Amino acid sequence: MTEIRNKIISLQKYLETKILGQEDLVKKLLITLLADGHALVEGAPGLAKTKAIKTLSECINSKFNRIQFTPDLLPSDITGSEIYVAAKGEFEFRKGPIFANLVLADEINRAPAKVQSALLEAMAERQVSIGGKRYILPELFMVMATQNPIEHEGTYNLPEAQLDRFLMYIKIDQPDAETEKKILHLVRGEVAKENQAQFNRLTVEDILAARNEVLNVHTSDAVEEYLVQLIMATRHPEKYDNKLHGYVLFGASPRATIALDRCAKINAWLSGRDFVTPEDIQAVVYDVLRHRIILSFEAQAEGVTADDIIKNLISLVPLP
Repeated sequence: MTEIRNKIISLQKYLETKILGQEDLVKKLLITLLADGHALVEGAPGLAKTKAIKTLSECINSKFNRIQFTPDLLPSDITGSEIYVAAKGEFEFRKGPIFANLVLADEINRAPAKVQSALLEAMAERQVSIGGKRYILPELFMVMATQNPIEHEGTYNLPEAQLDRFLMYIKIDQPDAETEKKILHLVRGEVAKENQAQFNRLTVEDILAARNEVLNVHTSDAVEEYLVQLIMATRHPEKYDNKLHGYVLFGASPRATIALDRCAKINAWLSGRDFVTPEDIQAVVYDVLRHRIILSFEAQAEGVTADDIIKNLISLVPLP
């Protein structure tokens, strides 16, 4: 186990003591961070979505900003704008909250498409264009957007182009009864100090070093073929099941192939291996593909979800 991996595992364990009952969310956020991507997190209110990204930012010597999306938000409220400075007799660019290392886009589906699209260039190109000038975002830059699945009044669905910019679409559930008790004890301050985890903050350089180390994780030809066939199955499901063909309008894009490969490597690395297994691919495939498979009206009418499609394809595509 390398020194940098020790640091990342320590970070993961520390976050799990602060974000109780959301171990999967913690792991997927770390995978997103190490993959240099962005995450869309869906869950009911009160499931520590905001706390998760805020606590992660506190564990790294980095800048954190939160953007609360509302119907009256303007694109310039995110990117920043040029302000006329009378003393200088010229316009000066004032950076918006997007200029941070970790950005929380809270309730992103509450803002109209014009505002949502303001994130598109920043997420994809890592830059913002204002007044014909380009402003580069930090090298360590990650957006975690949240949305509420149970309240749809006054919300705007994210367009497919915007969804595809997210490396992962993470869905989280309510904690069980035992975890609920632990949350109560933690909030009441009833956890003994000796049982509270201690953690030394990481630097941006630590995260960049971990990203470089992940690149050394090996994917065999057989496992790579399995990964590609899973993607191909989303585009041509009729080869495996004729009924699935009627449920899928469009399959996953090449960006999904790249994302699945990258996330599987990081999952293997976090598990202490320097090679990818089919289990690593299956561990992240739902989060990588669920927002990249466009369902037909027939599927929606019958209550079939993208997760159902992925589950079927996993059972149908032969393992290496």
